[in-house]
Amino acid sequence: MAVEVTARHMNASEEMNDYARVKAGGLIAEFPRIEHVHVIMDIEKHGHIAELVVQARRHLRVEAKEQSDNMRVSLDRAVEKVEKQLRRLEKKVHNHRPHSGGARAGGGK
Repeated sequence: MAVEVTARHMNASEEMNDYARVKAGGLIAEFPRIEHVHVIMDIEKHGHIAELVVQARRHLRVEAKEQSDNMRVSLDRAVEKVEKQLRRLEKKVHNHRPHSGGARAGGGK
């Protein structure tokens, strides 16, 4: 389970890198199927952009991108989006399991 932090068009402080790693570590702790998290921090003319790319088992890939005036706010919002997507996908996987017991379709014996 690797966490990679990239800073584009900026020199990210150690504090900001650590903050991003802690947030990504929280995702890994909550969703154990995650194999890799890539956090991309970018500064454009009028905003701080945080992008998360999460890869998990079974070819699952989730991405989120947020922009605001503060990098921490952008990171927090992007992590919230990823959490929401992962919960939705986790629920979808659990709902598609076959039901135990009961009669089969087609009247099988």
